[in-house]
Amino acid sequence: MAKRRKVGNPMALGVLSVVAFREMHPYEMAAALKGWGKDRDLQIKWGSLYTVVGNLAKHGLIAEVGSVRAGKRPERTVYRITDAGRAELIDWTRELLSTAEPEFPRFRTGLSVLPVLAPDEVIALLQQRLDAVGRGIEATVATLASEQVPRLFLIEVEYDLAMLRAEAAWMRSLLDELETGTLPGIDDWRRFHETGEPPDEIRQLAEDAIENR
Repeated sequence: MAKRRKVGNPMALGVLSVVAFREMHPYEMAAALKGWGKDRDLQIKWGSLYTVVGNLAKHGLIAEVGSVRAGKRPERTVYRITDAGRAELIDWTRELLSTAEPEFPRFRTGLSVLPVLAPDEVIALLQQRLDAVGRGIEATVATLASEQVPRLFLIEVEYDLAMLRAEAAWMRSLLDELETGTLPGIDDWRRFHETGEPPDEIRQLAEDAIENR
């Protein structure tokens, strides 16, 4: 089970990761994250960033070390990571890399209620999604080819690409079963949308669960 963090916003992990390299003010933190390509993952917004920085400081994970001013720009507070912050960064990263937790993407939720649509419509919708995933694969491959960032800082993008390719392969397999009519239960599924009557087996499963609640 995931630990309850003092500052649980994923942006906090990004901030700690850049401040671990050197002291920075928030503008430098955002610039460093963008330079490493992490703005794709963290969707940096100034309001949220300053809130996260403030909360990290409040809980002693980073600390003010002074301020700087460049030209006519406003004075900026510079922060360093504390021992507690470094320990939090390491512990949080270890947890994220080692702990397998259930994840519930929206696509999975849609698949869970897939029979409410007729098979032919599902085929069309999955093909639409497969086309979009294909474009995502092409875009991700192009990103990896064009990035100047060292591969070490692009591992999560490689993971994205692997997941997209796996999803595309799985959808192609499911579409093949739907289009050829080899998916178990597809005839009952079609009959349900033609008559409005669910298969007896499916109805009974629901009724049994209701009676045994």
